Amino acid sequence: MPNQQTQAEQRGEHILAVFDTAFGELLAADPAAFRVKFRKMAASAFAFYRGTACLFYSDVERERAGGPYLDDRTSRVWIHGDLHAENFGTYMDANGRLIFNVNDFDEAYVGPFTWDLKRFAASVALIGYTKALSDEKISELVRTYAGAYRERVHALATGAKNDEVPPFTLETAEGPLLDALRDARSLTRFGLLDSMTEIRDFERRFTAGGGSIELDAATRYKVLAAFDGYLETLPESSLSRPDSYRVKDVVGRRGIGIGSAGLPSYNILLEGNSDALENDVVIYMKQGQTPAVSRHITDEQVRSYFQHEGHRTVISQRALQAHADPWLGWTELDGAGQLVAEVSPYAVDLDWSDIDDPAEIAAVVADLGRATATMHAAADDQSGHSLVPFSTERAIDAVIAADEDGFADLLVDFAHSYGARARADHQIFVDLFRNGRIPGL
Repeated sequence: MPNQQTQAEQRGEHILAVFDTAFGELLAADPAAFRVKFRKMAASAFAFYRGTACLFYSDVERERAGGPYLDDRTSRVWIHGDLHAENFGTYMDANGRLIFNVNDFDEAYVGPFTWDLKRFAASVALIGYTKALSDEKISELVRTYAGAYRERVHALATGAKNDEVPPFTLETAEGPLLDALRDARSLTRFGLLDSMTEIRDFERRFTAGGGSIELDAATRYKVLAAFDGYLETLPESSLSRPDSYRVKDVVGRRGIGIGSAGLPSYNILLEGNSDALENDVVIYMKQGQTPAVSRHITDEQVRSYFQHEGHRTVISQRALQAHADPWLGWTELDGAGQLVAEVSPYAVDLDWSDIDDPAEIAAVVADLGRATATMHAAADDQSGHSLVPFSTERAIDAVIAADEDGFADLLVDFAHSYGARARADHQIFVDLFRNGRIPGL
């Protein structure tokens, strides 16, 4: 018992050290936001896992010098960086199609492709545990994910046409993915605008309250200057109607998600693609954050490629997401890199709360495996970025082909070991938090 207690204490010290590196400055600037963030993380082991990519990468870093399926190429591909089972959902692409795919690219970077797969596999173990699935059933789910990923990567590497590996749309998706797309289709721009704005003196303005903060003149001027800088980062195809970018109103917001605690952000109301008030567009500008994985990638070519974290987030998202949001761009504000994108009316996250039947869970996990493979394959020699000047799908296909049998085993073993680690860490974290052991809170 004393030995177990000592191990828990040592792990607790490690967690505090990692948190200090990842969150220290932001926590000192806004302790109240982190109290909210940490209470959300305390709710469950999965919520804790979602909020601690920093801890995950400090644990898997020792694999960096080499490891199964990693070579000079597969250890430096575009990765999502926070690929867990809840980071999937709907968006409307630049062609006006509703797509179900990976979302939230705040942690994206260049690194080992297996890190994405391991992070997802452990999240499956945590979700399976909360749904009281046996270890054998969790192993089956991870094997299903690995098999679907493998099959899709191979199809893409051997030249599969688009109609053979179509994206998940209203025509091709099934089950909970189709439900999410249908939910997204039922949403409207007017509904979003109605929830955030009002008509005053024949013009639309942001509604006071509801988390919005009125800006003083100096801050408003700085945000508008940053907005001008953002316009220069948009692709020419986005700039078809100059009036689209006429600013109607600006408000401040506080970061309220698990990942954005303490980060200042702003909402900007724009004219949109016509004079009609129901076509107005809301975009957000938020400070880019240091991605957790970047602390464990020492490649100087990768580090020096990005101007700042806003630039990194946008370049990564454009690389990983086919036909990304046409409003996606970057800028600087007070010397800090900013990400700018639309507050989408059509964003619906995959809801796991009602996905309980093991066969349905398996079907969803298989689809997410295919989505992961498509994402990894999107960002390569075809996407115009000199950082990854080779075909990622062919590189990944080749390393898996060299040891087909071990691929699923690697993910299954990791899912169980790290799932157990995350559950134990969650308990340690709750005890640290409730006993006032987290500095600054």
